Amino acid sequence: MQERDATLHHDPHANGGHESRDVTFGPIVASAIGLFVLFVLVFVAMRLLFDLYAAQEAALSPPRNPLAASYGRDVPPAPRLQTVPFQDLRALHATEDATLNSYGWVDDQHTVVHIPIARAIELLAQRGLPARAPQ
Repeated sequence: MQERDATLHHDPHANGGHESRDVTFGPIVASAIGLFVLFVLVFVAMRLLFDLYAAQEAALSPPRNPLAASYGRDVPPAPRLQTVPFQDLRALHATEDATLNSYGWVDDQHTVVHIPIARAIELLAQRGLPARAPQ
C-alpha cells in the first residue's frame, strides 16, 4: 500500500527542485520558419495579384489623352506656395533695405522722390514736423 501511495503522490521537487523535462526548441524553431515561409509566400502571391490587376486595368482603360502630357505644366496664378520661405524673406528684406537706404523716384512723372531713411530723420530733426497755418 505504501508503494501505491508513493506512485500516486509523486513529489516534483524530489530531483533537485526543477522539472525533469525541458522545453523542446524544435517545434518552436519549425513554427518560426514556417511562419516566415508563409509570410514570403503571401507577399509573393499579393505582388503577383497586384501585377495581374494592374495589367487588367491597363488593358481595359481607354488610351491616354494626348494633351495630358502638357496639361498642368504652366505656373499657377499668384499667390503660389513658397518653396523656400527663408530665402524669400531674405530677398524681401534686401529689397526693403535697398529702398530705405537709397535715393529714387516714387512715381513715373518724376515728381516725388524717396530718400534714405537716415537722411529723412536728419531733415525732420532740422526742420521739424509740418504744421497747418493758424486761421
